Amino acid sequence: MTIFILIVLLFSIVIHEISHGAMADYLGDPTAKYAGRLSLNPLRHLDLFGSVILPISLLILTRGQGPIFGWAKPVPINPYNFRDKKWGNLKVALAGPLSNFFVALFFGFLLRFFNLPQLYDFLSVIVVLNLLLAIFNLVPIPPLDGSHLLFSLLPEKTLRFQQFFFQYGIFILILFIYLVFPLIYPLIFWIYRIIVGQPF
Repeated sequence: MTIFILIVLLFSIVIHEISHGAMADYLGDPTAKYAGRLSLNPLRHLDLFGSVILPISLLILTRGQGPIFGWAKPVPINPYNFRDKKWGNLKVALAGPLSNFFVALFFGFLLRFFNLPQLYDFLSVIVVLNLLLAIFNLVPIPPLDGSHLLFSLLPEKTLRFQQFFFQYGIFILILFIYLVFPLIYPLIFWIYRIIVGQPF
């Protein structure tokens, strides 16, 4: 099951990143496409800390019993190419978490409406991991998508605050992961129960 969890996490992250790039391409910016980031090849998306060190560390710390999550290299985009200059960044940032949420919905509905006892544990892992990725990436701390969503809504006079937040965001994020994010687990399992119709 441990290997399966890592594989699911890896490809869920890949889907997340492809969604960012695909949305950017749809909005008129082909930068991600030209960089080869609209690919299912996970090697094109791996981030040393977010895709390797963090997931393995969490797996070891929780002894395979707790949720794990991570992220990939940010997709390169050029917002000046967007047809929608006002909301382009927000749409691209939102595409990643939404893709994970839709994956969770798809496999969650399979569990809810079909009798699949032999696949229950495996499909449950897919649902929980994708809910984790969706909610985790909506946290407004750089380099997560939530920070891009937040900064898309803030006025230009907060630029210095944004620069400071991006500079020290990774340190704030590490503290958040170990001190605050575990408190969000009940929310994730609550959403799982709504989708699947029974507790995890």
